[in-house]
Amino acid sequence: MRLSRFSVLGFIMMILLASQSPVIDASSSGKHNSSGGCSCHYNSGGLSSINHNFPLAYTAGQTHSVTVSISSSNGGGFSISADKGSFSNAGTGVSISGASVTHTSSSLTSWTFDWVAPSANSGTVTINLAALMADSNGGNTGDSWTTDTHTITENLPKNYAPEATNIALSPSSNAVTSSDITVSYTYSDADGDPESGTEINWVKDGNIEPSYSGLTTLPSSATTVGEVWKVTIKPKDGTDFGLLVESDIVNITSPVQSDSDGDGYADSVDAFPNDASEWQDTDGDGVGDNGDAFPNDASETVDSDSDGVGDNSDVFPNDASESLDSDSDGVGDNADAFPNDASETLDSDSDGVGDNADAFDDDPTETVDSDGDGVGDNGDAFPNDASETLDSDGDTVGDNSDAFPNDASETIDSDEDGVGDNGDAFPNDSTETLDTDGDGVGDNADAFPLNDLETVDTDGDGTGDNSDTDDDDDGTLDVNDAFPLNSSETTDTDSDGTGDNADDDDDGDGILDTDDASHPSNVGKEDTDGDQIIDDVDTDDDGDGVVDSVDTFPKDQNESMDSDDDGVGDNADAFDNDPTETVDSDGDGVGDNSDLYPDDPTESADTDGDGVANNADAFPNDASETKDSDGNGVGDNEQQASEDKATRNKIIIIVVLILISGAVGTVLFMRKGRESIAKDFSASKDIASELNSIEPTISTQQPLMEQTPVVQPVAQTTVQPVVQPIAEPTVLQQWTDESGYTWRSMSDGSMTWWTGTEWQKR
Repeated sequence: MRLSRFSVLGFIMMILLASQSPVIDASSSGKHNSSGGCSCHYNSGGLSSINHNFPLAYTAGQTHSVTVSISSSNGGGFSISADKGSFSNAGTGVSISGASVTHTSSSLTSWTFDWVAPSANSGTVTINLAALMADSNGGNTGDSWTTDTHTITENLPKNYAPEATNIALSPSSNAVTSSDITVSYTYSDADGDPESGTEINWVKDGNIEPSYSGLTTLPSSATTVGEVWKVTIKPKDGTDFGLLVESDIVNITSPVQSDSDGDGYADSVDAFPNDASEWQDTDGDGVGDNGDAFPNDASETVDSDSDGVGDNSDVFPNDASESLDSDSDGVGDNADAFPNDASETLDSDSDGVGDNADAFDDDPTETVDSDGDGVGDNGDAFPNDASETLDSDGDTVGDNSDAFPNDASETIDSDEDGVGDNGDAFPNDSTETLDTDGDGVGDNADAFPLNDLETVDTDGDGTGDNSDTDDDDDGTLDVNDAFPLNSSETTDTDSDGTGDNADDDDDGDGILDTDDASHPSNVGKEDTDGDQIIDDVDTDDDGDGVVDSVDTFPKDQNESMDSDDDGVGDNADAFDNDPTETVDSDGDGVGDNSDLYPDDPTESADTDGDGVANNADAFPNDASETKDSDGNGVGDNEQQASEDKATRNKIIIIVVLILISGAVGTVLFMRKGRESIAKDFSASKDIASELNSIEPTISTQQPLMEQTPVVQPVAQTTVQPVVQPIAEPTVLQQWTDESGYTWRSMSDGSMTWWTGTEWQKR
């Protein structure tokens, strides 16, 4: 069939109209779920992008406040959809419907709402955005639109690897060939994840035996005498493995072998046969493997901080986070920003220069302040000049020193007269700036500014000083006048430039004329220390360095204080804090006034007044004693008296015994003649024998009381028993206390003290 020209033309027009159809479908009151496009508005291409602050990553359940905007002066609209999460809290002109949000009015160009992140493990979120910028012509032409896609990744929580601890084998050290070996351990996981996938491997003589992997019990059939077994545990929480840990070893032994410490290891294979907790020392360091944190390293045995580095090699044996200090600055390498520089540990501003060397440790743009003015070299126009930082006029002179910081032709105004030195004929004289006649004297001071031969007319007579023979008109010719221009002065004795009339120190010796001992006006006045300053005005008359107001001896250069106010200066006073003493002739530390022996450095007191000084007196508090020749604590006088008394007592006792024996013999003789029947007097003989054998107890350390034997009257027909004398208690111990009293401890439990004349019970 042939097509007419009108049919072909109509078809072409339809194609052209279709090519101008828009992608976005929009509405002035908003349109949900239209972020992918529509067909009612034409696109003029004026909207290049959509502004938004959707996050790049999210945490499950977290709420994000979102703002969407377009660059338009006439309003517009938007439509956004999310494949995960939800929208809430719609702002002005915003409508939310499920996973879609759009505008409600076309008059705005910015909208706000909240997006709530989805639950954990939801994965990446895709946000589709579409926006339209309207030209407010009431039609669908002249508008601009665009689309965008934004993805948000999920912040997944960190999974903490599990741990296996308390790994133990049973039997724990030695196992006989007939015993199964069982392993136990404690599984823990910081996240609370259950154990899943843990690897258990049995190791024989250093090699894994895969046949028994995963078993918690090694059957006895797997072991042979002489083998060494252990087990390794690598815990897993279903996601991550924890650190591999291993048990102590178990030696396989014969059940009949000797095992001194009962640890299951025969003495023949037990490196520690008498220690049940140890049986092997793999590294031969003398520490058993069970107690050795490093059983294969003879140089290490302990790891106090459990960081895997032995204490001998660990610079920080109690800090698990550190083991090395390469620069020996006391800060571990892990925490040291400069591990090889002992002078640095921190770099607060991360500029590569340590805080100690960085003059600006919080400013990454500055590190050095060469001139120490508080301004870094990078920003300092004068980095080596602490007094300058800026040069506003660029004349290489800093603003602080530049009297004209904004005038490059001037920098100095030496005389501060407001005229720069370059333009000032007298840069050092603030009263002058011009010299019209060029005579070197400024016009202001020049009495003859137009005459270069004259500048001064001191006496105002109209004649310049150069032509005047008495410039100051004081009657003294200039050639004889030390001050030809000063009518009040003519003489300068010390040539110091000040006339004698005005000079308060004519001779220039540094002492005012009124104070100068050599000045005619002070003749006859006292100058104690000869310093040329009269005492009347001298604050230290004796020149001892102590001012007179606090000098107790202002005229004596050897003394200045009298601490004890005894009239003797401290330097000459041997006891400057004791007003009762000034001299110590024998140098024994006791003043002569208090020293009974002022010329004997070994003695100073005689407490008991017996004429023998304390140091030489064995009994310084007892006037009756001075010596103790035998060093027994009893004075020689007392001991001699005690010994004499003991001798007397002994004689008395012997005499008494003789008398008793005679009396007993007489009675026996009379009775024998009277009685015809023999009597047995053995008892009386025994008594007499006992009496004859009595040896009185005498202590040379105690004056004994006299013993008076008690004798019963002897009847003519019977012999009465003789009562033995009661023995006095003996001395157990004798001593002298701090107060000088002498004491005794007696055998009967009592205590006595010497009163000076007798021993008295306490």
